Amino acid sequence: MFDGDLAQWLQTHNVRQQKQGEAFGPFKAMNTGKIYTAIGLMSGTSMDGIDAALIKTDGEDVVEFGPSLTVPFEDEFKDRLRRILGPAGRAAPGADDLERYLTIMHADAVNSLLSRAELEAADIDVVGFHGHTVHHDPKNGITIQLGEGGLLADWLGIPVVSDFRSRDVNAGGEGAPLVPIFHAALLKSAPDVKLPAAVLNIGGVSNVTWVGDGDDGLLAFDTGPGNAPLNEWVLGHTGADLDRDGVLAQAGTVNEEVLKAALAHDYFDRKPPKSLDRQEFCRDCAEGLGLADGAATITAFIAGASARAAEHFPKPVNTWIVTGGGRLNPVLMKHLREATHADVRSADGIGWDGDAMEAQAFAYLAVRAERWLPITFPTTTGVPEPMSGGNLHQPS
Repeated sequence: MFDGDLAQWLQTHNVRQQKQGEAFGPFKAMNTGKIYTAIGLMSGTSMDGIDAALIKTDGEDVVEFGPSLTVPFEDEFKDRLRRILGPAGRAAPGADDLERYLTIMHADAVNSLLSRAELEAADIDVVGFHGHTVHHDPKNGITIQLGEGGLLADWLGIPVVSDFRSRDVNAGGEGAPLVPIFHAALLKSAPDVKLPAAVLNIGGVSNVTWVGDGDDGLLAFDTGPGNAPLNEWVLGHTGADLDRDGVLAQAGTVNEEVLKAALAHDYFDRKPPKSLDRQEFCRDCAEGLGLADGAATITAFIAGASARAAEHFPKPVNTWIVTGGGRLNPVLMKHLREATHADVRSADGIGWDGDAMEAQAFAYLAVRAERWLPITFPTTTGVPEPMSGGNLHQPS
C-alpha cells in the first residue's frame, strides 16, 4: 500500500502526529431516537487483517446491516506487529511509526468500504476504532491498543471513537470483553434461538457472552486460548498462518495427557469476569509433539477451554453460537460439540456475518459512546458500575 520509508512518507504528507492520551471529550449525552450510520473497525489478536463494517443503529437496537470487508495484513507487516507484542508496547523500537502506519491502513479500509457502500464521509456519523491490542494486563491496570484516533479522524474527516478499554481498566475492570452488549442486541431478534444462549467468539483469544432470558441478565469473560496458539504452532513449523480447514488437526492425534494438564490450569476455575492477553496460554503446551499431533491437541484444548466456561453460567444453555475465525475450522467445531454436549452453530447459520461481527460491534459501541450509554458492566468486565468508554476525536 505504502512503499518506502514510512517516516519519510508521513513527513511528506504532513499528517498530524497525535500525542498519546489526547482526546476530544468528554462526551455529552445525546437525545434518543436518532439512527446513526456508523462504521466499525477491528484488528484482532489473530492478526489476520482489518475488518470494517457499516451498520445503522440507535445504540440499542441494530436497525440495518450494511456492507463489510476485510483488508488482509501482508506477512512483512505481521512480522513487525509480532515484534512489538508484549509489555513494551509503544516503547518498543519502531512502534511509533508502526502505529501511524496501522492507523493509515485503517483509513484506507474505511475509504474502501465507503466506495463499496456508495457513500461519502459526510454520510457517516461516527467511526468506532478499536486499534490493535499489543498487551493486555488489567491486573496491573494496563491495556495497550495501537492506533491514533485523532490521526484517523483527521484523515477521514469523520468523528472517531477510540480507546474503548482504558476507562474500564482504570476503574478496576478487566477491560474485556467489550462486545457482550452487542451480542445481547443481536439475540433479541435471532431466529430459532431460545435463551439462555451463549455466543462464543474464537479469535486470537476466545471469549463468551452468556445472555439470559427475562431478568437473568448478561455475563461475559475470556474463556482461554483462541486461534493464537494454534496459529503460532503452525507458523513455527510450516511458515503458514493457520491450520486452514483443520487439515493438520484432522491428520493428528490428540495427546490426552497433554490436554488434561492444559485444562487443569487454574484460570478455568477462577470466577468471572476475567480476561487474558493472547500470549498467556499454551506457548509451549504442545512442545515435543509432532506437527499434526500438536495441532490436534491445541485444537482440542481451545474447544475444551471454551466448554469449561459453562461451569460459570448462571443457567445451562442449549445453544452455542460461534463467531470469529474459529468457526471456520470444522475440527474445532466438532470438538466443541463433543465438549459442550450442546447445539453448536456457526453465526452465519443463523443469519449473522461471522466475519464482520466484531467490526459491527465497534460501530455499535461507538454510537453507545456518543449517547453516553454504558458499554461495560459489572458482569462483563467486573467494573464497579455500568460504564461508558472511549475517547471522541473530532476532525481538526
